[in-house]
Amino acid sequence: MRSLFVLSLLCLSSVHGQSSRTWTVGMSQCNLGEPWRVQMNADIRRAADDHPELTVMFKDAQNDNLRQRAHIEEFLRAGVDAILVSPKEAAPLTGVVRDAYRKGIPVIVLDRRVLGEDYTCFIGADNRKIGRALGKWLVQRLGGKGKIVELKGLMTSTPGQDRHAGFREGIKGSELEVIFEADMKWLEPNARKEMESALARFSRIDAVYAHNDPAAHGAWLAARAAGREQEMLFVGVDALPHEGQVYVRQGILAASFEYPTGGKEAVETVLRVLRGEKVPKEITLLSRVFTRENVEQGGEELE
Repeated sequence: MRSLFVLSLLCLSSVHGQSSRTWTVGMSQCNLGEPWRVQMNADIRRAADDHPELTVMFKDAQNDNLRQRAHIEEFLRAGVDAILVSPKEAAPLTGVVRDAYRKGIPVIVLDRRVLGEDYTCFIGADNRKIGRALGKWLVQRLGGKGKIVELKGLMTSTPGQDRHAGFREGIKGSELEVIFEADMKWLEPNARKEMESALARFSRIDAVYAHNDPAAHGAWLAARAAGREQEMLFVGVDALPHEGQVYVRQGILAASFEYPTGGKEAVETVLRVLRGEKVPKEITLLSRVFTRENVEQGGEELE
């Protein structure tokens, strides 16, 4: 009788969708040296906490392609049910992501792309659109002319390439001139050093476009040390509530263009896949621009 009672409970649980099935997901983050990536992991962890059936294993590749490839291989050997990965660079991660995908393991790629389409879903905002909108914003703010410093993210990564290409599209036809550009690899200390070089070379700089907010802040620190921070505008990308938006409120940045982490969406998507639902090949996240005029109202969505 007791066995029949337990069996009945299991059947009822199955009928009502309350299965005891659990899943393990591996998450490889390309590095945790950028505040935006720390926030992505925090957003994934927070979203996963609402689903006790889901366990996420986090790994930090420390900006090392070989280490990140090894993460994916470790996840496969461990028999994870799905993989989340935010690649350092596209080409070095393409092969191992393809191998996992072709073995039937769902792979959700976040923020930075891999080459080809051998993955389950890509989640990220439109970096080219953000760069283009930022360029147009600067053209309008500077009256169509000015001398610009561009501090680029890692240019072997797709966000760096797209934020650069979009920006050049946004300023095309204007008299904005990029007089100095450098790859600061997403890191604030690198950006500060490059900005010191730009300040030493050019007596006039009208604006600094940095591919992320830490770089914009580093550039501002360099300009302040030289007593020139009031001469130019500083604009960045990310708009984290505790970083870029704060810099805008403080008047350090003239604007910060949002790049959402996609952490919540990553968890929602991987759960849908694991439950057997179909998901889009690509999920494009919405972006906003934050300025002193609109930051308290939650920014303004990019068109």
